[in-house]
Amino acid sequence: MAAKEKLEAVLNVALRVPSIMLLDVLYRWDVSSFFQQIQRSSLHNNPLFQYKYLALNMHYVGYILSVVLLTLPRQHLVQLYLYFLTALLLYAGHQISRDYVRSELESGYEGPMYLEPLSMNRFMTALVGQLVVCTLCSCVMKTKQIWLFSAHMLPLLARLCLVPLETIVIINKFAMIFTGLEVLYFLASNLLVPYNLAKSAYRELVQVVEVYGLLALGMSLWNQLVVPVLFMVFWLVLFALQIYSYFSTRDQPASRERLLFLFLTSIAECCSTPYSLLGLVFTVSFVALGVLTLCKFYLQGYRAFMNDPAMNRGMTEGVTLLILAVQTGLIELQVVHRAFLLSIILFIVVASILQSMLEIADPIVLALGASRDKSLWKHFRAVSLCLFLLVFPAYMAYMICQFFHMDFWLLIIISSSILTSLQVLGTLFIYVLFMVEEFRKEPVENMDDVIYYVNGTYRLLEFLVALCVVAYGVSETIFGEWTVMGSVIIFIHSYYNVWLRAQLGWKSFLLRRDAVNKIKSLPVATKEQLEQHNDICAICYQDMKTAVITPCSHFFHAGCLKKWLYVQETCPLCHCQLKSPSQLPGLGPEPVQQPNPSAEQNTRPGDAAEPGAECDHRPSVKDSPSKGHDGHDSPEASAHPGGSHSMDSDSDMSPCEASQGAACAAELI
Repeated sequence: MAAKEKLEAVLNVALRVPSIMLLDVLYRWDVSSFFQQIQRSSLHNNPLFQYKYLALNMHYVGYILSVVLLTLPRQHLVQLYLYFLTALLLYAGHQISRDYVRSELESGYEGPMYLEPLSMNRFMTALVGQLVVCTLCSCVMKTKQIWLFSAHMLPLLARLCLVPLETIVIINKFAMIFTGLEVLYFLASNLLVPYNLAKSAYRELVQVVEVYGLLALGMSLWNQLVVPVLFMVFWLVLFALQIYSYFSTRDQPASRERLLFLFLTSIAECCSTPYSLLGLVFTVSFVALGVLTLCKFYLQGYRAFMNDPAMNRGMTEGVTLLILAVQTGLIELQVVHRAFLLSIILFIVVASILQSMLEIADPIVLALGASRDKSLWKHFRAVSLCLFLLVFPAYMAYMICQFFHMDFWLLIIISSSILTSLQVLGTLFIYVLFMVEEFRKEPVENMDDVIYYVNGTYRLLEFLVALCVVAYGVSETIFGEWTVMGSVIIFIHSYYNVWLRAQLGWKSFLLRRDAVNKIKSLPVATKEQLEQHNDICAICYQDMKTAVITPCSHFFHAGCLKKWLYVQETCPLCHCQLKSPSQLPGLGPEPVQQPNPSAEQNTRPGDAAEPGAECDHRPSVKDSPSKGHDGHDSPEASAHPGGSHSMDSDSDMSPCEASQGAACAAELI
């Protein structure tokens, strides 16, 4: 992005922040109480009170103007701010001229200025100030007609011509009236500009809605206004002003506890309106995004941005905060109660961030353990982050139990923290198993089963914790205070964290049990058959010392085939349905037909499948370029559905399947 584009992006946000601040001020201002105070005071005869309904209408007009300023295109918004700056400069010129005339009247000296040093000093100061004002106005309005902004210099010229002081006062008033007439003329000449802008904006909106729809219009406005960044900057400005106002009224340094209380109360003060609450939501989202980005950068370095440019946007944490704030009525509470409730909500947000960090770290740590990367720095970063995710959630749960009274929301935080620590323990245990296997000469037997049991234990504990949370929430709803939102949250938690997890776990258990039964029903190849076959396992590309024979006469490692059957119930080579011999039509209890010892399991890639040939004639994988694993299983061999290395049936097929799959399928039919 060029420097000009960056500057335009910054201006696009900075120039719209005052509109949000004006909306926030209008929301805080209670017009009715304002007029009641005027009625009780000595200003009850003030004309402003007599036009109460006009002031109320002006209050709503302020809302409309704020929205208009918020949605103006950037070019028109910049022009509007330039006009406003010019008006401020003209007012500054009027103030300089008025102060000069008043100082001259107080001195009473009407003679030549060069004879009086003080009079000359006042004149030169006012002259320099007026010249600066005129020059700035000319530059801002981009015009060379500097005389248009020089009316306030008339009193200086009159004093230079030795005009009496009483006449200089009249000349100063004339200069002020002349400047006001110039401003009125400018406003009158641009009176139809807002109407033309509204007309053209309405025409464009209608065209966009007709062509693309309302959703596209909303997304376009969202991107043009940069709503998340806009509200985040607005909230940060509020928070900075709150902190500044606190320290500007305090002379003594605050203690550690006071700083924590100041932090919470300042956040609570900046959440008293819907606009400031939205600002906090987007700020939390960006903070979560920054933490998750740093987490991935710590684990992978710059490769994290090259491999996965679409980072987690942190919206989960922001939406969580918004839902909890709306459900608990956060903005309607007093500041102290709001600060206490915010502390609990922020604990929930932190627990969600920790869970998101674990979701990023888990596959990276397991992939690092399964790979042959011997970089100690990479392993240190992975293990150190896992240790942090193991200790910090447990410490946070302990602190919550120490300082808060237990309720449903705190139980959700504690359960989430405990589950995060348990999942980190499972990840570290599997990582250690992978590292142990790396230093062994032979692969660890039944590694997949061990990993499945570790993940199954964690899933069972996760299920039990979720069940306890639901039971506690139901009991609190029945015997405590019942709310619609609380019941909805309990229902959602029960469906997603209890029912769906129970279904997924039971389905995984049934698949593994069926796979084990199928493997037990298959015949085991003898030593002579393996010598005559003289091939490798088509799943892991390793030599076969032991193997099982499928009904379609293909040889595989029993462990590799079992992992395949966790995903689908077909042969990895010909995709025939794998059933027990008693279920095959026409075979009955007879043993499955053994392959011809004189023929290999696979043919050459250039050989075409002849009519009448068995569907197990496939290109040989003996000379496959994928062979070369030094006694270790390939990534396909270590796949498991319960862990992070689950096998994908589409991506792990044999490479020869593309050339002979059609012929095999035709013969099977």
